[in-house]
Amino acid sequence: MIRVLFVCLGNICRSPMAEAIFRSKVELAGLSDKVEVDSAGTGDWHVGEPPHEGTTEILSKENISTSGMKARQVKKLDLDQFEYVVAMDAANLGELHEMAGMQPLASVSRLMDYVTDSEFDDVPDPYFEGNFEQVYEMVTVGCEKLLEHIREDKGI
Repeated sequence: MIRVLFVCLGNICRSPMAEAIFRSKVELAGLSDKVEVDSAGTGDWHVGEPPHEGTTEILSKENISTSGMKARQVKKLDLDQFEYVVAMDAANLGELHEMAGMQPLASVSRLMDYVTDSEFDDVPDPYFEGNFEQVYEMVTVGCEKLLEHIREDKGI
């Protein structure tokens, strides 16, 4: 099983959005039996909470479910259990590298690293900006490119 973990700051906006979008793309590709998806946050402020209403609203409009999703904090063990750990921004990436130490088992990257023609390196945090539409568009493209990368990398 190929395991993918999306990580942002609080695990209520960007990373659950990416988890839900990526899961729907995996299902559409018929790969649910090969790819498992989850999300987490580097902070613990929102542990146990559902995704932010801005995230659920935009995903609901696109018929993408967030049912049963609850925020959790990323753990060092995640870096051993997930093959792809995908951060939303440089700050999250730095925290993951610090947590991983010198020899992470996971491939740790930023989502926008997979979008070669993007003008952005980071997915902005809509919690503060309210730009859920822009974030949805960026995350959707990032998830498409990440799935292409995984399919090529793993031959699936």
